[in-house]
Amino acid sequence: MTPEQQQEIAKLRSQNLTPKQIARKLGLRVAEVTAVIKQEAQQLAITRAATGELDPVAECFVNADCADKLLKNNSAASLFGKLLKRDENSEHELDNGLAMVLVARQIGYNRFSVCTYLLDMWCLGVKDTLGPRKVDKLEYEQLIQSAYRGFPEGRQKITLEQAQAIVFSAVDYAAKLGFNPHRDFENSRTHLGEWSGETNIKCGRNGKPFYISGPYDNPRKILDTLIKSVGEGNFEYLAPGF
Repeated sequence: MTPEQQQEIAKLRSQNLTPKQIARKLGLRVAEVTAVIKQEAQQLAITRAATGELDPVAECFVNADCADKLLKNNSAASLFGKLLKRDENSEHELDNGLAMVLVARQIGYNRFSVCTYLLDMWCLGVKDTLGPRKVDKLEYEQLIQSAYRGFPEGRQKITLEQAQAIVFSAVDYAAKLGFNPHRDFENSRTHLGEWSGETNIKCGRNGKPFYISGPYDNPRKILDTLIKSVGEGNFEYLAPGF
């Protein structure tokens, strides 16, 4: 394998050609092309680890309900447009306040590092988070299916900037109400990269916190925290027995 061929493989790979397509174009065996791609991926991973640089983003998703209500397709140049600052019109409200964000980074040939973030956009912020979890392509596809199994509306691709805005807006809103993110968020926070903070999402429901109790919550403690942070009458809740 000549240096020129290796450079050509890298060039074609950057154009998203498969190893089979590259091999056919250059008159090489698929195994030869795959070996070069794997070697370059390993070298890049070593370099990034040494410098602390994050791996490149492969894909980001959010449940389609969140995308439909919080994202606006306002330009052909931008696939999903930019995030809206939501007003009090119910047209822009999520059905249940929940958002599932998934961010995958490419760490090698058909290898990914994945984090998921289950968010309560109305009150509690980060309810649960997973990762970073290193998976191969098959495991990655299974993880995506698992993450969005509870969202019948499915998922939609978004940009990293949109993923950051959704997650960090929920975190900031919850913090103002007195709630910390899930304990594992410290492990998955770095995976998102640095958020500029330029685009923000207005959380809450109809301008107020709205708490819906979950199976693992302590409703009394949460309601007491809301009373302390915003005062009685300034939030709504749905918690059987309270």
